[in-house]
Amino acid sequence: MRDRTLGWLIFVVVIAVAAGLISAANVDYKRPPGLTGDDYAQPLWAKLLFWQDTKYRAVKVSEGLDLKGGLQVLLEADVPASAPVKSEDMDAALEVIRNRIDALGVAEPLVQRSGDRRIVVELPGVSDPDLAIATVREQAFLEFVDAGYTDIPEGTRVRTTIATGSEMTSTTPVTSSAELTGTETLSESQRIYTTVINGKDLSTVRVTTGQLNQPEVAFGLKDSGKDIFAKFTTANNENVLGGRKYYLCIVLDKVVVSCPSIQNAIPDGQGVITLGGKATLDEASKLALQLRSGSLPIALRVAESRAIGPTLGQDSIRRSITAGIIGILVVLVFMLVYYRLPGVLADLALVTFALVSLALYKLIPVTLTLPGIAGFLLSTGMAVDANVLIFERMKEELRAGRSLTAAVEAGFDRAWSAIRDSNLSTLITCVILFWFGSNFGASMVKGFAITLFLGVLVSMFTAITVTHTLLRALMRGFGEKLRNQHWLMGV
Repeated sequence: MRDRTLGWLIFVVVIAVAAGLISAANVDYKRPPGLTGDDYAQPLWAKLLFWQDTKYRAVKVSEGLDLKGGLQVLLEADVPASAPVKSEDMDAALEVIRNRIDALGVAEPLVQRSGDRRIVVELPGVSDPDLAIATVREQAFLEFVDAGYTDIPEGTRVRTTIATGSEMTSTTPVTSSAELTGTETLSESQRIYTTVINGKDLSTVRVTTGQLNQPEVAFGLKDSGKDIFAKFTTANNENVLGGRKYYLCIVLDKVVVSCPSIQNAIPDGQGVITLGGKATLDEASKLALQLRSGSLPIALRVAESRAIGPTLGQDSIRRSITAGIIGILVVLVFMLVYYRLPGVLADLALVTFALVSLALYKLIPVTLTLPGIAGFLLSTGMAVDANVLIFERMKEELRAGRSLTAAVEAGFDRAWSAIRDSNLSTLITCVILFWFGSNFGASMVKGFAITLFLGVLVSMFTAITVTHTLLRALMRGFGEKLRNQHWLMGV
């Protein structure tokens, strides 16, 4: 038992120290534009956060729109109210808007569906609201671009020009930097690629599987692009060029999303994009979604926009921090005065709770809003409530004549069922609130649900594990001295 208590004590100390270091950290890393794969080196700490977005990784508090200031835009499908809106069209629009916001460089944006025909966009810290609105409401522009013998990496921003009919049959590619020498090397921003067809020429896009059950994306062309595509692929496929790969890149809003090579002539306007042996079904679905979004038949209009100034956000932060500090100090003093020695341990557990919660907010990351802060403060009260239940059970056992060690163990055992049931009901409520916020664009409700959910989980850990471990360690070191000092235990 002693070895077990020591092991748990070491574990608690390690968790508290690690949480404290993470809570004190304030670093972020943004991937340079146009670089993908191994073209850039992330810091070691950023590589460890593999669950975060590869474009932006941070160990810092992410402030929401109401704290940082910025722009909130509600976009709606610009179709008659009686006309149905396809879910796949709205998903495609969502993907396009996300890509465009990434290009704007907005950190921690929120883009989500609201009902069946609306999209909510929140852009914290934007400096040009007019540019942001214009960017997210324009329809996507999809191009199939002649890249010649150059395999352009995904995510590269390129310049394009529309081809004429005579250029479709040419086997001379756009000049490739790989084929130049000396001072003739061209940068990606200097080269201009030729657009063969665009998204308006697409008729169908779907995900299929090849002969080896590997995912593929099949597409069909309208008459407007069928002949042009047939001439181009007939003149520039691997069979004609002696096995040399000739690339036709798929470009969405001037950013390369895929760059397949032309393996065979496509005379009938029905083509297939193979993604390689390691590609997943999710990758194929994402590419199909991007292709559909380029020929999006639905327009979006701004149903509502709201700018929030940073002054209001800073004032809210100041007031929230002040209220939080006062509340926590009052709770710490109450536990110390009323429960005495166990209250000291409960205060240590409460500090651990705050550090672990803040560390999780930074690592996940969680975007903090005013309702989110309210969820954290509410969970703080619930963390104290669990300790109160445990200590009251301990006092009852001591009054009944049990020894100090037995009273500690019985207090935790008998309080556990009440703590479990009450916290479980709160967690279920958080899930319902999260679902509501995700499906109806109520981002503030969603923020409250996330912080309360995490807070309840952490409070259960600190009450059951941290406080229990500290009390056991106390009994191991000073049990004999405290045997008859029941007043120190709050009795």
